[in-house]
Amino acid sequence: MMLIIQDLSYTHPNKDLLFKDISFTANNHEKIALIGNNGIGKSTLLKIVAGELEPTGGQINLASEPYYIPQISGQFNQLTIAQALGVEDKLNALNEILAGNASDENFSILNDDWTIEDRCREALNNWQLGDVDLSRAMETLSGGQKTKVFLAGISIHHPDLILLDEPNNHLDMEGRQLLYGFLQSTKSTLVVVSHDRKLLNLLDIVCELSKHGMKTYGGNYDFYKEQKQIENDALNQEIQSNEKALRKAKEKERETAERQQKLDSRGKGKQEKAGVARIMMNTMRNKAENSTSKLKSVHADKIGGISQKLQALRSSLPGADKMKFGLDNAALHTGKNLFTATGINFAYKAKPLWKDNLDLQITSGERIALKGANGSGKTTLINLILGNLAPQAGTIYRADNQAVYIDQDYSLLDNDRNVYEQAQHFNTSALQEHEIKIRLDHFLFGKDDWGKPCGALSGGERMRLLLCCLTIGNQSPDIIMLDEPTNNLDVQNIEILTAAINSYKGTLVAVSHDDYFLKEININRTVLLHAG
Repeated sequence: MMLIIQDLSYTHPNKDLLFKDISFTANNHEKIALIGNNGIGKSTLLKIVAGELEPTGGQINLASEPYYIPQISGQFNQLTIAQALGVEDKLNALNEILAGNASDENFSILNDDWTIEDRCREALNNWQLGDVDLSRAMETLSGGQKTKVFLAGISIHHPDLILLDEPNNHLDMEGRQLLYGFLQSTKSTLVVVSHDRKLLNLLDIVCELSKHGMKTYGGNYDFYKEQKQIENDALNQEIQSNEKALRKAKEKERETAERQQKLDSRGKGKQEKAGVARIMMNTMRNKAENSTSKLKSVHADKIGGISQKLQALRSSLPGADKMKFGLDNAALHTGKNLFTATGINFAYKAKPLWKDNLDLQITSGERIALKGANGSGKTTLINLILGNLAPQAGTIYRADNQAVYIDQDYSLLDNDRNVYEQAQHFNTSALQEHEIKIRLDHFLFGKDDWGKPCGALSGGERMRLLLCCLTIGNQSPDIIMLDEPTNNLDVQNIEILTAAINSYKGTLVAVSHDDYFLKEININRTVLLHAG
């Protein structure tokens, strides 16, 4: 066994419990995908295994020291590349020895690792960083280059256990292809957190972390998805069965109450005709009332039990199953010319962005992907299509249409508004307050969420709120522009976004590194951009 986790628990410093009694194992050479909703504790679990956080309870047994690549932000900016890779002391010792300082301390630090500098150079070169010096500051690198530095560290240190937290967040197409190739070829044990379903399909086992604990599925992501569909179908069937039982129980309660009422009324009439003494009639009425009360209690208990079970079952449904999208069809007929660019280009600092001038036509109903390496002008082209920029060469025809631009931060939302105010801002069709709240509820925003500020929402919540706002508007947009919309979403929320986009019948232009997502939203044309 490479890794054994037993009954692991973690409580935040503010005493909020994140997870408890988590157990799972990783055998030698296994490649494990760790998935779950945002905020469930995946990154925290990796940090605990890496030794960066102390668990509140439970045990971890490691056969080898893990090599951990966290989600990259600015946490390594103060280091050089050599320091970030943990090789600075060895490189200094090697250079000292080669310069003639053959001290015992330098030999001890180097530890016979005479190829360390060559391995560093080769590893960086393999990850497209051949021109980057080891003494260079990490803060001068892009997000993708920082990730590549740590990925290069794998072939420098040769770890048996590798922990990866969203390793392709900042990587362009070429970087992702290199990562996919590494994942397929490595013999190391892997535990990977990722929302990239193409990457998840390269791994052997899926471990799903949820509020119910850890569940293991013995296959890749597509296998996991099939199994979840079987589970969800069974869950929906059980919900339908319980809904039917609840209707029958309520019907039975009503019939029993009506029958008892008739019996009581008939009995009272007979007693009065027979001249039964008032004291006797009171006693009999009390008995009848007690009997009715017991019957009511039995039915109420039964109905309460079924209702509770239904509530628990419904709360177990995945988000996409609970949502109602309701995006109207765009007003434009299919095949209308929306945008034509003839020989266009755009320049930054007098240098043309594209190697060759660009010709592009977009007709209504198309689903187009814009692809290219980082810096190839994908977002610039979106802004040209939207009319936010004017070309510096060539001409553009743009038909009168309504377009919506959705970026990875969902920045159409105003962080100073709360959830309800944001929805009301899109209310161009004069919906009543209760109708807006029904729409919010369809997108999983209950009354406890209506006052929440938009600035405090997670990536998935922002995405759901913006989709909800689009259904509140008077008419669905003619064109939806998506610019890396899946970057800050977990797998469940990507699937919610996918279902919403597939319910939309207008024109779509998408920029995404996520090939799986592009396939799922039925892209029918790809435009490949090449920087000059």
